[in-house]
Amino acid sequence: MRYITDRQARAIRPGGKPIRAGVRGLLLYPSDTEPGCGKWILRFVSPVLNKRRDMGLGTFPDTGVARAVEKALEARALVQDGIDPIAARQSLRAVPTFEQAARDQWKILAPGFRNEKHRAQWISSLEQHLFPAIGHVSVDKLQAEHFADALRQIWLTVPETAKRVKMRASTVMAACRARKFIVANPLDDVGPLLPTSPQKDAQPARHHPAMPWQQIPAFIGQHLSKEPILGARAALLFAILTAARSGEVRGATWSEIDLEKRLWTIPAARMKAHREHRVPLAPAAIELLRQQLHGDTPVAEALVFPAPGKGDLSDMALTAILRRANAVSDTAGRLATAHGFRSSFRNWCADHGVNTELAERCLAHTIGNKVQASYERTDRLTARIKLMSSWADHVMGLPDEKVIPIKKVG
Repeated sequence: MRYITDRQARAIRPGGKPIRAGVRGLLLYPSDTEPGCGKWILRFVSPVLNKRRDMGLGTFPDTGVARAVEKALEARALVQDGIDPIAARQSLRAVPTFEQAARDQWKILAPGFRNEKHRAQWISSLEQHLFPAIGHVSVDKLQAEHFADALRQIWLTVPETAKRVKMRASTVMAACRARKFIVANPLDDVGPLLPTSPQKDAQPARHHPAMPWQQIPAFIGQHLSKEPILGARAALLFAILTAARSGEVRGATWSEIDLEKRLWTIPAARMKAHREHRVPLAPAAIELLRQQLHGDTPVAEALVFPAPGKGDLSDMALTAILRRANAVSDTAGRLATAHGFRSSFRNWCADHGVNTELAERCLAHTIGNKVQASYERTDRLTARIKLMSSWADHVMGLPDEKVIPIKKVG
């Protein structure tokens, strides 16, 4: 069969019949609207799927007759060798380099990060530690040795960073496996190729310095009780009274506060464990909240503790108060931190015989016992109301006899 000529191809018209191009199965289909335009289709039986398939080879006149014929002959040669040309083209086009795969995966994950810093660190850690060595390598060529060679550079010097990089790389390769670019995740076999880190056993866990609970009333009296209690001072006092995280307090809006029910409901989106958390508010906390209103009606979406410029308070605003006060902690050589007051609360609970599970619920910690957690669906709000009221009494320096002795509450 003779090949189609350029003149014959340009004569094609909308509504006309496809023109055979001279290669078995190659046809030029006319455009629906444009005279002299069409699309090249190669029809063949896949040697892999054993069924007929249509392979697009481009549009005419963008893809000329000679090029279309050349593509069709190449595809026919693959069919003769038992290869599906569509699958071969997809494989050649689709397999990304590690850097391309990582950036694609980061675009998918980035909207889920609540913290801008963490969002940026995810990709920047790969840019710094992996891209220079293996970023240009296609993912189907990467082996465990490639990752081990790159990670070994930082495995002992910055072990925490190295572990995060390894975890992020594993996420990238797992996505590649899900997309059928690879058949196995090479990060699964990296462990034996890396040295054992001595720092894990040599260095104790580093905790947030906490103020001893016995000294909190004096600290409050000296540094947080002078009225008006507003801004960062109010936020820090509220965090102490509720044993909440600094970020939860700084981001609190009036829509989360129910003054009548004396309840602060933090939505799941703002919680570390991604579960809604109800915080009972003691009288001292309610009084502090009323001071923030100045007698006005609260605006639902307004921040409870805004910065002086009406923006969000920064974590450093609370830290600055503690630094100016030279706030004592239980860690030698370090000042107390805002987060450390949660440990102060936990120690106070332990020293007053409070049930461990109840204290953990006050801190919005996940219950360690999975069996217990699966059966116990309540957040034990009633018991926590009594407990948080006693804690607030202690924080505000009420006489010891006013503090409810708690033994296995609830």
